[in-house]
Amino acid sequence: MSTIIDKIKDIEAEMAKTQKNKATSYHLGTLKAKLAKLRRELLTPTAGGGGGAGVGFDVAKTGVARVGFVGFPSVGKSTLMSKITGTHSEVGAYEFTTLTTVPGVIQYKGAKIQMLDLPGIIEGAKDGKGRGRQVIAVARTCSLIFIVLDVLKPLGDKKIIERELEGFGIRLNKQPPPIYFKKKEKGGVNVTSTVSLTHLDSDAVKAILSEYRIHNADVSFKADCTADDLIDVIEGNRIYIPCIYVLNKIDQISIEELDIVYRIPHSIPISAHHGWNFDDLLEKMWEYLDLARIYTKPKGQLPDYSAPVVIKKSEASIEKFCNTIHKAILKEFKHALVWGSSAKHQPQKVGKEHILGDEDVVQIIKKT
Repeated sequence: MSTIIDKIKDIEAEMAKTQKNKATSYHLGTLKAKLAKLRRELLTPTAGGGGGAGVGFDVAKTGVARVGFVGFPSVGKSTLMSKITGTHSEVGAYEFTTLTTVPGVIQYKGAKIQMLDLPGIIEGAKDGKGRGRQVIAVARTCSLIFIVLDVLKPLGDKKIIERELEGFGIRLNKQPPPIYFKKKEKGGVNVTSTVSLTHLDSDAVKAILSEYRIHNADVSFKADCTADDLIDVIEGNRIYIPCIYVLNKIDQISIEELDIVYRIPHSIPISAHHGWNFDDLLEKMWEYLDLARIYTKPKGQLPDYSAPVVIKKSEASIEKFCNTIHKAILKEFKHALVWGSSAKHQPQKVGKEHILGDEDVVQIIKKT
């Protein structure tokens, strides 16, 4: 293990020494690719090792979404979690109180959302220090991450946690890069782009690909991407997760400081101890989870508003809606009647490809 970590340190040191300019972009691209490969080796444990995943880390998924609380020890994650969900997680004013993953569930706008209080991250987690690797492995399965920070020292800690998560292939508040990449049998490397590339040229792309022993591929850029973006696409194991920075302990700062804190993007200032600003936090959580509530309407009855079917807005088709209720419905599906924002007129007769909006009402008509 130490040899991989040593190699990573050597490459990072060389990258720090290398000046960034057009002439060195080829060299830096190769170094970044080597670094990504070593990081992947560090993350995927070799088959021969025993030891398992560690006690209490793998938690069964419940509800429609999963929110993970990530942060340094003693920033108030457990207090915030127990206030929101009513779950007891060991709370103490000293470091490393929570040692395993503690799950809880909240009901919000009719949706069941699982909350996970993950043990405190320490710097160097991505290099295998502490329980960091298992913590971040659970974080990769979340639909949304709350990075809980102490408002008295937010930005330094924020950068460290972001760096640790990035090292594990988690990209926060980002979209997958618009790069088309496909390996082929022969024909060499073909690089095309619809915009002018300022960070990469054809040689740099070929250098990164040759580091992965790829000599025949089509690469097409639809935006001005960097070497890091290209490596993310080649690695193919990156996870793009929305993230909210929860700035805790605002009861210890002045109003003027609070105004400055409010300007940090993707953040919500709160006080877990006093329960301040939880409404804003939950509203923002709902917005970032991007969920749609669909109500069912049995024939000849009023819609059932008490138990919505909750699915992701991006996947909210009639087909997904039917499968969420029961897999057998689609076999008897004839068409559906939809009332709500996605319908052109009320009700609209639709097929299974129709995309639903939030709070739509659906009645399924079966084949007779």
